[in-house]
Amino acid sequence: MNPTQTPNRCRIVLIAAKDEEPGRLISAFDGGDVASLILPAWGMDDDAFQLYAEKIVPAAQENGIAVMIAGDARIAMRVQADGLHFEGNRRDLEDLIEKHQSKMMVGTGGATTRDDALNLGEARPDYMFFGKFGYDNKPEPHPRNLKLGEWWSEMIQVPAIVLAGSDAASVPAVAATGADFVALTAAVFAEGTDPAQAVALINAALDAGAPVFED
Repeated sequence: MNPTQTPNRCRIVLIAAKDEEPGRLISAFDGGDVASLILPAWGMDDDAFQLYAEKIVPAAQENGIAVMIAGDARIAMRVQADGLHFEGNRRDLEDLIEKHQSKMMVGTGGATTRDDALNLGEARPDYMFFGKFGYDNKPEPHPRNLKLGEWWSEMIQVPAIVLAGSDAASVPAVAATGADFVALTAAVFAEGTDPAQAVALINAALDAGAPVFED
């Protein structure tokens, strides 16, 4: 279960793996602190995606985990998720923020340059995600994401999420950037991995070595 006191350091954001069984995904929550969960559709049609989310959202929220639905505000509202993750152009992002940010969080990602990130950041999303779903297929984080996350965290108040690599040992490199959150998929949900144990070990590593944020 999540601790009652929120850690004052980089925290975990889980991204559901493609074809991940709801029960196995939910089991990860037993590993300790998780700030948020992002649910991509991974090619599911709307009905299937909604049914999938409905199995997960309540369990996550009972553990104090905010759930972000990737790409579809209607499904986010239907399943009573905490927010919407959107990747696209600034104009569409601004429209979503205007329509929905009073009722739910709206985060964004997809930027591969500083200019792209600043352009999206001017819409004032709730967070900026550096990485791409499903692309944590190498042990180490992508160097570009680390550089962007470090620059963003130093310069911009909007929280940063940076995608780690497939190896849990890559998490300290993300925390060292000063990013608010480390995003994890393969390091927690790869075949043969115990999700709860992986989350527990990653939390222990963050407790031991992640920079402490200033109050």
